Amino acid sequence: MNRRIVIIGGVAGGASAAARLRRLNEQDEIVMFERGEHVSFANCGLPYYIGGSINAREKLFLQTPKGIKDRFNIDVRVLTEVTAIDREQKIIRFRNTLTGEEGTQVYDLVVLSPGARPIMPEIPGIERAANLFTLRNVQDTDRIKGFVDERHPKHATVIGGGFIGLEMAENLRERGIEVTLLDRGEQLLNPLDPEMAILVEQHMNLNGVDIRLKEGVKEFKSAGRELHLTSGDLLHTDIVIMAIGVSPENDLAQSCGLELGFRGAVKVNAQLQTSDPAIYAVGDAIEVKDRNHGFATMVSLAWGANRQGRLVADHINGKPIAYEGALGTAIIKIFALTAASTGNNEKTLRRLNVPYKAVHLHPNSHAGYYPGSSPISMKLLFNPGTGEIYGAQAVGADGVDKRIDVIATAIRGKLDVQELADIELAYAPPYSSAKDPVNMAGYIASNLMDGLVDTLQWHEVDAFYRNGGLIIDVRDAAELLAGTIPGSIHIPLGQLRSRLAEIPREQEIAVSCQVGLRGYIAARLLSQHGYRVRNVDGGYKTYASMLRARRLPQSPGEGEGADRSGPAEEKSEQPGPEHLRHELTSEVPVTHNPIGTNAQLTLLDTCGLQCPGPILKVYETVQSLEEGGQLEVTSTDFGFAADIEQWCHKTGNTLEALDVSQGKVTAVLRKGQDASRNQDDRLLISESDSDSGNKDGSTMVVFSGDLDKAIASFIIATGAVAMGKQVTMFFTFWGLNILRKIQAPAVEKSGMERMFGLMMPQGSKSLPLSKMNMGGLGPKMIRHAMEQKNVDSLEQLMQGAMNAGVRMIACTMSMDIMGIKKEELLDGVDFGGVASYLGAADDAGVNLFI
Repeated sequence: MNRRIVIIGGVAGGASAAARLRRLNEQDEIVMFERGEHVSFANCGLPYYIGGSINAREKLFLQTPKGIKDRFNIDVRVLTEVTAIDREQKIIRFRNTLTGEEGTQVYDLVVLSPGARPIMPEIPGIERAANLFTLRNVQDTDRIKGFVDERHPKHATVIGGGFIGLEMAENLRERGIEVTLLDRGEQLLNPLDPEMAILVEQHMNLNGVDIRLKEGVKEFKSAGRELHLTSGDLLHTDIVIMAIGVSPENDLAQSCGLELGFRGAVKVNAQLQTSDPAIYAVGDAIEVKDRNHGFATMVSLAWGANRQGRLVADHINGKPIAYEGALGTAIIKIFALTAASTGNNEKTLRRLNVPYKAVHLHPNSHAGYYPGSSPISMKLLFNPGTGEIYGAQAVGADGVDKRIDVIATAIRGKLDVQELADIELAYAPPYSSAKDPVNMAGYIASNLMDGLVDTLQWHEVDAFYRNGGLIIDVRDAAELLAGTIPGSIHIPLGQLRSRLAEIPREQEIAVSCQVGLRGYIAARLLSQHGYRVRNVDGGYKTYASMLRARRLPQSPGEGEGADRSGPAEEKSEQPGPEHLRHELTSEVPVTHNPIGTNAQLTLLDTCGLQCPGPILKVYETVQSLEEGGQLEVTSTDFGFAADIEQWCHKTGNTLEALDVSQGKVTAVLRKGQDASRNQDDRLLISESDSDSGNKDGSTMVVFSGDLDKAIASFIIATGAVAMGKQVTMFFTFWGLNILRKIQAPAVEKSGMERMFGLMMPQGSKSLPLSKMNMGGLGPKMIRHAMEQKNVDSLEQLMQGAMNAGVRMIACTMSMDIMGIKKEELLDGVDFGGVASYLGAADDAGVNLFI
């Protein structure tokens, strides 16, 4: 028996269903209704036609109504809108959008594929904005391209930091238009976690896009040419693209009584049938299940719509099928970078309260010795108990798609993280490495599951230090010039075994390198010598991306341990929109065309070198230059743009220009500082901006055990804290007596140690004055005078300093010599060697010896 099948919507899911239906059954009558003028067009390619990458409009059309009719014998009715579905009579009602003519069509089965519409918020003045556009179909594309071609706008505003927003920002920028991108959220590209999305943001900044996060439009004025922003700023613009998201086209489903679900999407079962078994639904209009955890969601991506359309055709023709949910695998090109993700991100796992571990790595796209290699920043999320892979993210210039596709396949095949190491992938130097990045992710995750190492995430680092942890940077000295974790001490990996005596055994240790590999080696070394140690996951490179953007949490992350905790929620402490912009845009000129070659320049090609290779090569080359000599450096690592700025800042060299083009970063720097302006009147980084001017810490060595000097020490410390500085006090020799408990517990000591203990003051209330002690009368007079003048006592000052976050370190070497035990000192005191003090002193603008 011939069936009458009506398909509503002729793009992606609808077109796929129609073609598959005909291939499976030649007798069925198939009618496709499409409200628009075109069917089966490349809607994902629309931004690139506007930007000029696709140079011919006809390339957007995959099929025409006539082509579908001739090939598949399907009745395609474009410019025809279905207005109602009568489920009892099994009739659909339609209207021609040009002529207004109405009609009906009987059906046995319906396939709903209406898609999703762009969200248009209610903002005062938006209805009068003559320059406001959304992008959904070919007609929208023609309107935007026509406006750009004819009006030649100088400035565009894109509202929304999702896939469409970013693609439109890139393509408008490629047309030479200045672009400002606004988003109310705290990051771009919500499928990515913040430390991955920041890489995209920084790259867009380098390509001239002005990104303003936590920002929105409060009112449109002057027909859309003036945007009054929620921050109070006024933005003048020539064209506005609204791209804040989509909502399902559910009008038909709702009006005919079909069950709706998540955000108004049409509910379907595993066979993609709606609450009416005779009506199927596919694509952006339907609710789907998360493939990993089963929660309801919407996934507006082309793969799902096409796959669902094919499955519906199979089920209509009696094949047993089940759509088991979506991973949301997605990818985007942003200038020279690619960003991709699959499965769940960390934000989702925290919301679901699911135990997980995260690993970050920064491998090269292919063998570093073969030209064109560039780094990939990758993140893998998995269950620490079972090894189940939850998701992955990657950002890089090359090879991102392949790695995310492999991991998406692994999730679909139910491989665990340890099996990632067993996947045999194609290798030759132009394409990969003998240990592919996917294999490396599996190795790192396996080390965690096997208990060989524990990790510290980027958002936990600062809290770890504040709570008394010791951070050891095991990189080479030259690498530190590009930046360090505040408070860390430096012991190069090659010296670690010979300097174990400097590392206190009482403290928990975190080790950090550039990308995590040397940190792992250091962690294994230290753990086998009895230390409690964690490796900073992803190394300084992951931490620094958030540090430079000022996105590190201001308080310790929430959650129960590393496997469930995530970045602290950033609210009032988050800097305002102006401060969220990448610092390079205000520090040095960033060009987007090749800088060119000067015969007097020294040229350095670091392309293919993995971080920290480019910085090390720069360091070596600059050493050989004369003062004032110029160096032009090229790198395929886009993180090098931020690294070279920091390196010049630290070393007193001048960064004169940056270029981001043709898949490379090119930097021109001059050895030494130049406080004047150059020929182009570009303001260079001045000596007053050197790192010492920005150090916000204070350290003091408290050597003396005298009451007056102790009081002075804590007054200075509390004052520094009140001014927002991080304060570290290092107590050594006689200064240790300040920290002794007045009623110390009995501890086992040798005879010499007991003698020392009897000769020294028993805590702060027994301290002498440095002058006029007068057999103990002087301290009493001072304390009385302080009380009369309403000045806090030494004990109150000490408690206040502790409460304010002053870090007090007792010198373990001095304690050992003087026979002072840990149990005798005040609670809350840390214990460390000289390296602990020097680590804090390196980041301090004030160092005192008392």
